[in-house]
This record gives sequence, structure tokens and C-alpha cells, in this order.
Amino acid sequence: MNRLSNFFNSVLNQRKTAVGILILTALLAVGVSGCKNKNANSANVDDDPRAQPPFTSGVAPQPDAQVAVIECENPAYGKIVMELYPNIAPKMVARFKELIAKGFYNGVTFHRIDPNLGIIQGGDPLSKDADPANDGSGDSDLPNVPGEFSDLLYDTGIVGAARKGPGGPNKDGTPMTAKQAWDTANCQFFITLKRQIGFDRQYTIFGKVVQGMNNANIIAGAPVEQGTERPEEKIVIKSVTLEPRSNYVK
Repeated sequence: MNRLSNFFNSVLNQRKTAVGILILTALLAVGVSGCKNKNANSANVDDDPRAQPPFTSGVAPQPDAQVAVIECENPAYGKIVMELYPNIAPKMVARFKELIAKGFYNGVTFHRIDPNLGIIQGGDPLSKDADPANDGSGDSDLPNVPGEFSDLLYDTGIVGAARKGPGGPNKDGTPMTAKQAWDTANCQFFITLKRQIGFDRQYTIFGKVVQGMNNANIIAGAPVEQGTERPEEKIVIKSVTLEPRSNYVK
């Protein structure tokens, strides 16, 4: 009986020990998860891609007196008219207007179309050359524009400034952090074809399509090379011009 009693006591103690280890493991897991969440919600966390940059809150967009009018070489794609928001993103609007005045966008393409994600993207000077592999990686010869993030939502027709993502190389060869990537907008832009929750507060909003969303959708529906977001035939932007907003919005 004593041996049997000792045996049961030994088993019981082992079970208590195992339960104790499981409880301790669970508590440690909760602690680690809590630390991760704390970092994710902190602004200016340099190495956390989920960190939120500083942004403008509660400011209604006030359209510029001029709109940007995009015309493609293929008339089937029509015009896209975009109003600009200098009170939300003054630096990006100024850059966009400066490049338009120089004729920078004449001859570039909409190099990326993705109807499933719901965007079309263009403005890369490298899209003018014969190497499609470099499309999307080019900038103008002007310095990058700092991020001008806001609480405006990425709804249908929003015009955003494309930028680099974390992990890519800086000019000195070091990996780019999330915070550094916030300030890499330059010349490329994209138009959202539907609500994009994941883009909110992550990319500078500097305008919105006021005419021609049907044409943006036609562009998005063009055939692409298999397995890519690259149009089979180049969708060339003939010109981007600045015109009075009053010509299009009454």
C-alpha cells in the first residue's frame, strides 16, 4: 500500500509540475505579445513597419485652383482629371505641379495596373525606356519629398504619392527602415479604384479624381503580362497639364 500510495503521489506531483510549466509558458507568451502590441502602436518606432508616422488630423481638403489633366496616347483611355490638395500635402502638390510644368510626365506610362487590389500607378521616368523590369523603381532628379500623412481615407479616386518600402537599400547601402521609407515620395503617383483601408495614414494623399474614374477603370482592365501587374501594351501618358478647376467643377 505504501508503494502504491507513493506511486500515486509521484504521478500527482508530476502533473502539478507539468501544469505549472504550461501556466508559466502561457504567461510569458502573453507578456511578449503585450510588448509587441505596445511597439506597434508607438509612433516613430524606427524599425517597426507597422508604426504610424506623424499625420495631419481633422483638416478638410481645400482644392487648388488648378486641376491636373491626364491624357493618354491611346484615345480609348480618355482623360482623367484630378483636383489637388495643397493644404493637406503642400510639398507633394508643389512637386507634382513643378514636374507637370517641366513636361516630366509626358511619355511616361501607367506601368502598374491591378484591378483586384484596386490601383493604377504611373509617373516613373524609367517607364519610357525599353526595359520593363525597371519600371516602378525610378525617380526624378529632384530630392525626395517628406511624407505628408493625414487622416483622409483612401476611398475611390484618391490620388496618392507612391514611395519605397522598408528593407530596400539606402544610397549608402544600408537597409531602409520604416521611418526612412516614409520620406521617399518623389514623382510616382497612384489612383485607388476602390476603398483601400490598408493604405490609410501610410501614403501621402494629395488629390482626388473629379472626372474620368471610368477611364481609370478602363486602364485597370487592360490585359497584363501573365503573372505580373504590367500591361501587355504600354499605356503611355501623352501629357499631364494644369488647367483651371472651374473648367471641370462647378
